[in-house]
Amino acid sequence: MQSTTTYGGAGAAPITSPNSGARNINARDAHVSPGDIAVGVVVGRSAEYFEFFVYAIASALVFPSIFFPWADRLDATLYSFTIFALAFVARPLGTVIFMAIQKRWSRDMKLLISLFMMGTSTVAIALIPTYSEIGATAIVVLALLRIAQGLAQGGSWDGLPSLLALSAPEGKRGWYAMLGQLSAPVGFLIASGVFAYLTANLTQEEFLTWGWRFPFFVAFAINVVGLFARMRIISTTEYSKLLDDHHFDPAPLGELVSKQGINIVIGAMAALASYALFHLITVFPLSWIQLYDTRPIEEFLHIQMWGAAIAIVAMLLSGVIADKVGRRTTLGTLAALIALFSAFVPTLLDGGTAGQNTFILIGFALLGLSYGQAAGATTSNFQKQFRYTGAALTSDLAWLVGAAFAPLVALGLSAHFGLGYVSLYLLSGAVASLAALSLNRKLEIRE
Repeated sequence: MQSTTTYGGAGAAPITSPNSGARNINARDAHVSPGDIAVGVVVGRSAEYFEFFVYAIASALVFPSIFFPWADRLDATLYSFTIFALAFVARPLGTVIFMAIQKRWSRDMKLLISLFMMGTSTVAIALIPTYSEIGATAIVVLALLRIAQGLAQGGSWDGLPSLLALSAPEGKRGWYAMLGQLSAPVGFLIASGVFAYLTANLTQEEFLTWGWRFPFFVAFAINVVGLFARMRIISTTEYSKLLDDHHFDPAPLGELVSKQGINIVIGAMAALASYALFHLITVFPLSWIQLYDTRPIEEFLHIQMWGAAIAIVAMLLSGVIADKVGRRTTLGTLAALIALFSAFVPTLLDGGTAGQNTFILIGFALLGLSYGQAAGATTSNFQKQFRYTGAALTSDLAWLVGAAFAPLVALGLSAHFGLGYVSLYLLSGAVASLAALSLNRKLEIRE
């Protein structure tokens, strides 16, 4: 019979697994408030999103020139966006692989390996020689490292948003659900700021030779900070108790799909409008401005930084709104507004500086309001034993279907058929969200 050891006094959770990792050593009797958990979630995920956007911005501004110099600028950017999408294709596989690692060893080991893999891949990208130096090998290495980033991203799922939701005070679930999402505009704001500074203060030759590599090294350092923020929460008694209650147990993939597959699909589709909009106002406009406009790219990055600041305020507002009217109503209303916004994409992007700025600022406002409530939209529908893995795969599917190919598709459609087709692409995401929400009446945030 397995022995049970209690750490941290009577209030601490019993430790029943010999492979519990850091929680065996660091579990504390002191209560950790939802606010403390929120700080860990925001800091940890901001590091992830910074790393994410460093690659995303580089894929629009840098990689077409240094890895695909033999192609014209449009085709080179499309090739770059194809490699960008590989991480999202690999991410669900990474989730499955690292769930197996967690079952075999521990959650701590899974997280350490995945974040080490992510950091190593990111630094390695900064060290890749250009196409002019090693030829097509550079493209192959970039693709492999991008796949490695995707696998690592799948392994970085730590369940902290679920812990935050379960620890949220009554009537505040929408607010606490928003906090994990807040990391996206924060990460984008910092990444855009770094690239804006570099493009404004370096010559184009300096930027394309060595300047672009600097943000990847910064991303590695920030990743370490994010790791410690996560491990601090993972070592708490609250987290330990949820482990012992089996809230964060990996579920068998076949059983999950057969019994809860509909929740995964509906959850991903419910957030599709947000995820489609995500890259249409961050990555795609950078490539479009670079190809078809003459305004300085650092000026446009500054506008996007203002947009990210607006998104932060909008996300905070989304938490308040969702707690008053419910998450399903919030997501449905925002999906309808995104559908309306999609009709103005051609007019705004073709409307000169004022139109482009309006597109960015309104787009970020809508993103903040919708993306703030997009994560885990159907998490409450999962049975307890499936919730941890189900939430991870729902997020993976939403990223894959909604965001992975958005820059590639949007740029390809706009270049060959016109910006009107970008409107249809965004509209399709909004319609899918509304359809999914109509199938699921359990999304309301309940007391």
